[in-house]
Amino acid sequence: MSSIPSIEQLNKESPEKFIEAVNTLFETAPPLAKRLLDARPYTSYLQLIDYAEKVCLGDDLSKEEKLEVMNAHPRIGASKVGLSANSLKEQGYNSTKDSVSTEDERVNAELAKLNQEYEDQYGFKFVVFVAGRPRHQIIPIIKERMTANDREKELYTGITDMMLIAKDRLKKATESKI
Repeated sequence: MSSIPSIEQLNKESPEKFIEAVNTLFETAPPLAKRLLDARPYTSYLQLIDYAEKVCLGDDLSKEEKLEVMNAHPRIGASKVGLSANSLKEQGYNSTKDSVSTEDERVNAELAKLNQEYEDQYGFKFVVFVAGRPRHQIIPIIKERMTANDREKELYTGITDMMLIAKDRLKKATESKI
């Protein structure tokens, strides 16, 4: 994980550097990044993440902007090409050069099919806090969420998981400084 500046430094950064640092926690999502930039200063990164959650779950973003934030995340099991370094690690890849086993290909094909069904059903990407679980363990989760949740509940669940991802990335980034 790339390092992040102290919160004091983040508050002073240029808009470009601020957004670059924030994108270490969140996948690139311009509507969210702009709201976070406009709300500076922050007393801590946890306050920033809590504010991001409030923005995403509240009325600060339009429905289209919420979808843009959700759709900034990569698909689980997607091709490694184009994944951020954080997403590669979170999805269990060691590097972009790792070969993919036959089992991984089968799991990724199943996830691709389920991702498409999910997006057809809800209109946005499936976001889940993987937390280092193997991709095959995500298959029953996506299936269960497609039968258990309506669109609003699923959007809420995806945003909540997005914030768990950000907190996990923060923890990993700050552990490397200790």
